[in-house]
Amino acid sequence: MTAPATPRPAVTVRVFVQRFSATPRGARLARHLAVGRLHSWGIPHGTDASDAVALIVSELAANAVTHGRVPGRDFELRLSLVGGSVRVEVTDTHSGPPNPPGPRGVERPGSLDEHGRGLVLVAALSDRWEDLERKPAPGKTVRAEVGLGLLPAP
Repeated sequence: MTAPATPRPAVTVRVFVQRFSATPRGARLARHLAVGRLHSWGIPHGTDASDAVALIVSELAANAVTHGRVPGRDFELRLSLVGGSVRVEVTDTHSGPPNPPGPRGVERPGSLDEHGRGLVLVAALSDRWEDLERKPAPGKTVRAEVGLGLLPAP
């Protein structure tokens, strides 16, 4: 006896990859281009998903520029729209510490601390996130995923 075929929704994969200078200007440009790309993929500006991805890109790009900067080397932004989520990956080429603490190692900063809120925001806005060693070395990639719920057909 053969089970009836269950219709599966079509899976559309969209990918955007861009390298940016490891400067504050590069980080701002990464955020602007990410929001524009999401809009072209049917995720309008100002929606919860677009705003969450914009903030995640901002925080991860700022970290790459601030903590992962190696003179003369860029950082990379990769956005992937797969099924019902957007995956954000920011890769830098810094080979030594400090690495992100990973999802379980993020501590809430004190109310008067001037730094330390970026990864708390990434953790709060994403469904999951992780840090990985860059392949090929040196460097690291921080990856975060934001679920989109049901999207209207483009």
